[in-house]
Amino acid sequence: MDTRHPGAGGQAVGARTLVAVLGALGVAAGTPEEAREALERHRAEQRARLLPPCVVVRQGRRTALDVPADVLLRVELEGGGSWELPRGHSHWLPADLPLGRHVLTARTDGRTATAPLIVAPERLPQLPGRSWGFLAQLYSVLSDRSWGMGDLGDLAELAEWAGADLGAGFVQINPLHQALPGAPGVPTDPSPYRPSSRRFADPVHLRIEAVPEYAYLAPEQRQRADDLTRRAARLREEVLGHDGLIDRDAVWALKREALELLHEVPRGPGRQAAYEAYQRREGEWLRRHALWNALAEVHGPDWHHWPKGLRHPDGPHVEQAAKELQEAVEFHRWLAWQVDQQLAAAQRSAREAGMPVGLIHDLAVGVHPDGADAWALQDVLAGGISVGAPPDAFNAHGQDWGLPPWRPDALARAGYAPYAELLRATTRHAGALRIDHVMGLFRLWWVPAGHPPTEGAYVRYDAEAMLGVLALEAHRAGTAVIGEDLGTVEPGVREELAARGILGTSVLWFERDWHSGGGILPPDRWRAACLATLTTHDLPSTAARLSGEHVELRHRLGLLARPLGEEQEAAASELADWRAELARLGLLPAGEPLSMPVLYRFLRATPAELVGVWLPDLVGDPRPQNLPGTWDQYPNWRLPVADGSGAPVTLDRLAAVPAARLLAQLLALPAATPAPTPAPTPADPVRGPGGAPGTGRPTPTRALP
Repeated sequence: MDTRHPGAGGQAVGARTLVAVLGALGVAAGTPEEAREALERHRAEQRARLLPPCVVVRQGRRTALDVPADVLLRVELEGGGSWELPRGHSHWLPADLPLGRHVLTARTDGRTATAPLIVAPERLPQLPGRSWGFLAQLYSVLSDRSWGMGDLGDLAELAEWAGADLGAGFVQINPLHQALPGAPGVPTDPSPYRPSSRRFADPVHLRIEAVPEYAYLAPEQRQRADDLTRRAARLREEVLGHDGLIDRDAVWALKREALELLHEVPRGPGRQAAYEAYQRREGEWLRRHALWNALAEVHGPDWHHWPKGLRHPDGPHVEQAAKELQEAVEFHRWLAWQVDQQLAAAQRSAREAGMPVGLIHDLAVGVHPDGADAWALQDVLAGGISVGAPPDAFNAHGQDWGLPPWRPDALARAGYAPYAELLRATTRHAGALRIDHVMGLFRLWWVPAGHPPTEGAYVRYDAEAMLGVLALEAHRAGTAVIGEDLGTVEPGVREELAARGILGTSVLWFERDWHSGGGILPPDRWRAACLATLTTHDLPSTAARLSGEHVELRHRLGLLARPLGEEQEAAASELADWRAELARLGLLPAGEPLSMPVLYRFLRATPAELVGVWLPDLVGDPRPQNLPGTWDQYPNWRLPVADGSGAPVTLDRLAAVPAARLLAQLLALPAATPAPTPAPTPADPVRGPGGAPGTGRPTPTRALP
């Protein structure tokens, strides 16, 4: 644990905070005597143990183990067979151990201990080459077939169009994690970054007509399904034709009724075998997830207020409840299978369209404390703690994101299995994985319940283990990884991530030479190992940046830290700097206005391995999808893609806009500048979950040579 933090002048962490954080780690330290006893007990346990709770090593490296000299070590390999290591005064694990999750056994003086041994690759899988692609919030991308919000059928269509017609290499989407359901009178939280479960995707994303059993509905069921389709069309028209907001609960109400019909349709033997295979693969995780959903329908979505015997997955009344709710549990198991199948189909569509990467899924930083994962994993999550960010020059009050963190000690005792399983699930149907706030693999700012974010502390994780488990799971899935490393990053983190083959994230407006006056960082000094973009889901859109509308929006909502005139002057000065720099580079011809294509021309000139195009940029949508610092003042996470006038634009219309072909041609051109040695990436304001600041047809070409 760090007892000092970089914000507010590096002030020391207070005793009250330390006691609360240690308490969340199972250490009583309320008095000096308790603290002394806890420390002595810890030291005694360290001396007595034969093995650490878990050992994570890199393949190709000979690794020393801190074990007693007379210990006999044996490695039981995951794939069968074993290695026995000779006794000696020191023990070294050989460099040629195979990749995998093995078991290490130590024996001495009649004592035996075992520990998971994880052998990870040195580097993560790399991309097949440079490419560009779209960044999209799936719920916002409605087609003429959507039921009120974008779905997995729309995702497959988007990938097929972008890959086969435009030559795009990937589509990156928001987290599809299952949301915490709403309660009576309380709508579902639409944020993708505070889910009930990161392990399972939300069935609200299902394309109903794509469920195979839809073709076999009985006449009476068909009539009911047709009625639901008509109601869904009205819901879609409300969003697209009347400037309505996406209503997740209304969409789910219709889809759930349709899915209940489809669940009644008998499955053929092949389908049934596939379903049973899915259940075997998912095992206990699926059982607990389905059970939580069934219990939440009876007792409400906050498990802390359930009957006491149900508040833990191993509680005394859980098995009886599971029997009583058997039909509901089965329905939720089946829903998870349907989502898994449609996710697989979407990635298959992307690859068949020629995308070398395909779908890039997003992994949120944590989960809602009341949801399914927090219930199922409460033994490895820190109770009474929320993840956040310390105060800094951009946010004097710090941030509290409302997400319980992993307990590093409990995670190690569990052999990092919950973390590994989460990664396995999120990489299964992905060409690459984006990890939100990737710095959390090294340390997280813990804020005890009842404390303001200023009274938190950094808690360190075993970064070697966290990165090793990530490397092994990514290797097995053949998935590249992109880290969202925007914000304040401690020294050495970006370098370590790059050394392990994890790409970073670079946003044009933040890439400045902070070490030499803060001027715009030339394209030849950008790092190659990154996803380069003009914006993200919670930053101003490109259209708003160019018009200054982002300043006016924040002014209307009372979010400006300075008078309106000063903010407008600063925004105009920033654009003037960019006009001058682009002109100097020959990317902005004399007399040509600063525009979206010109800015993408700049990104194209960098050595970035991936260039991301914010999908709403194609139609000049001025609105951010999320405006940090707001709750009910702004419709966060509920806006469909719209044009410059605010009129919603369907996926079908997006595919016809000239800007799409213009960008496809622009981004397929040869690089404008050579790729030099990358420079360190500067820091910018601390970001919250999702990267939120504190408060004639061209020939498709994927490669960016």
